[in-house]
Amino acid sequence: MFAAVTFLLFTGLVGFLSWLLTRRDDHVSSTGYFLAGRSLTWIVIAGSLLLTNLSTEQLVGLNGGGYSHGMQVAAWEIFAAVAMIVMAAVFLPRYLKGGVTTVSQYLKNRYDSTVGTIISVLLLLSLLTNLLPFVLYSGALFMEKVFRISEAFGTSETAALWLTTIALGVVGSIYAIFGGLKAVAVSDTLNGVGLLIGGLAIPLLGVHALGHGSIAAGFSRLAQANPHLLNPIGKAGDNIPFSTLFSGMILLHVYYWCTNQAIVQRTFGARSLAQGQKGLLFAAAVKLLGPFYLVLPGIIAFHLFDGSLDDADNAYGALVQAVLPTWMLGFFAAVIFGAILSSFNSGLNSAATLFSVDLYKGVFRKDASEAGMVRVGKIFGTVVAVGAIAMAPLIADFEGGLFDLMKRLSALYNVPLLTITLVGIFFPRMPPIAAKFALVIGPVFYGVFGLWQNNTLFGHQIHWLHLAGINIGLLTSVMLIVGTIWPRPKPYEQVYTDEVDITPWRGLWPSAITVLILIVALYAWMSRFG
Repeated sequence: MFAAVTFLLFTGLVGFLSWLLTRRDDHVSSTGYFLAGRSLTWIVIAGSLLLTNLSTEQLVGLNGGGYSHGMQVAAWEIFAAVAMIVMAAVFLPRYLKGGVTTVSQYLKNRYDSTVGTIISVLLLLSLLTNLLPFVLYSGALFMEKVFRISEAFGTSETAALWLTTIALGVVGSIYAIFGGLKAVAVSDTLNGVGLLIGGLAIPLLGVHALGHGSIAAGFSRLAQANPHLLNPIGKAGDNIPFSTLFSGMILLHVYYWCTNQAIVQRTFGARSLAQGQKGLLFAAAVKLLGPFYLVLPGIIAFHLFDGSLDDADNAYGALVQAVLPTWMLGFFAAVIFGAILSSFNSGLNSAATLFSVDLYKGVFRKDASEAGMVRVGKIFGTVVAVGAIAMAPLIADFEGGLFDLMKRLSALYNVPLLTITLVGIFFPRMPPIAAKFALVIGPVFYGVFGLWQNNTLFGHQIHWLHLAGINIGLLTSVMLIVGTIWPRPKPYEQVYTDEVDITPWRGLWPSAITVLILIVALYAWMSRFG
């Protein structure tokens, strides 16, 4: 009973404060609804970026990776900081200079309307097939396994999954559809505070349990029993070989943090370039804490349960159940609920933005009014939310390999998207036809050698991250050749729309260099173990 009260109090507090802070905002114009009126400050941007990124898939997946492979999987968190620096220094100044609402709008301006429309459709497919239903299902499944929703309500597990899925979908839709980006970003920031407290508490409680009441003894056991699990340097044949960090790993991070609409839309709503850059660098610094609450708990679970778990993905849930005091159960459930909501409502808001701005106004009704765009965005968001809620529990019937398949399928289009964006930035005479070649060749290359041949390139088995790097190299080469044969008559010059102050933040490079030094120091310190 106490846990339920705590859960409702924290969840209600976040909802009330989000309403209080956004009730007078502009929800009528497209800029007000989709970009929070370009009013977001650095702390809100940072909080929303971190919470949009974090979901139960990460809590479960990365800690499961830590259980099986050790600290080498921390690269998925640490190298995100590098990509955020790239976003702050290279991508964001161009996005804000053009006053764009979506990534595809930027590419439409850079290349042509056909490229922009193709990218809009691909980004929508990514959200609809690889994010929303899976966030709801994995979130509901985690809540059921860890917090035993079925027992609390005296119902079956299937019914509990449906109830939790509907609750997540409805509450997330309220934020995304009725509140717009500002409500999403504010709620993300508030939930982020709770997640930081709750997330860091789990490894501390785990080490305490590992040391039988002594944190020092727990850390000593971690360092001595299986020290190789604390080493972040992966060898050839490991899950994350060290060499992949400088090929596919960093490139996929750049795709995610610099061109993924669900992520970058937060920065598009920045009050100024300086505020956006400050938020990105703060989030990058916080990312360096990620290994301690997204990987270390899995390593602790390996020692606590002596490697006896049947499924590594159960490591985090089992650890939470073993070490979390009863009085914290409601608060932590609310924190996890908020993390799931963040990923869902952010994806839903981005889907509505892409459809309304790029397809409704850009293709179907070019004379659409501001109010009309917002209305259509809300309708589309509602339809998508209902579809995601309906689909989510049905994923259980296909759980065997569908999660992995969906993640691999996403690589069909994220690599071409990243390539045409990067090449378009650094080669101003690159023509639209080059981008269209890349949008065809990239999916074909990965479809053949990644999916069909199972990461085998001309008879050689290679790591999938290296294959992603090779694909980007291939597409870049193709674009450069096409661009040499059919260059633009005149170099592309971006027009400054004067919608946002694009004066850079003076602390950008000192902060960026500090974060990079911390990354090197973190790897050097952790590599001493094992």
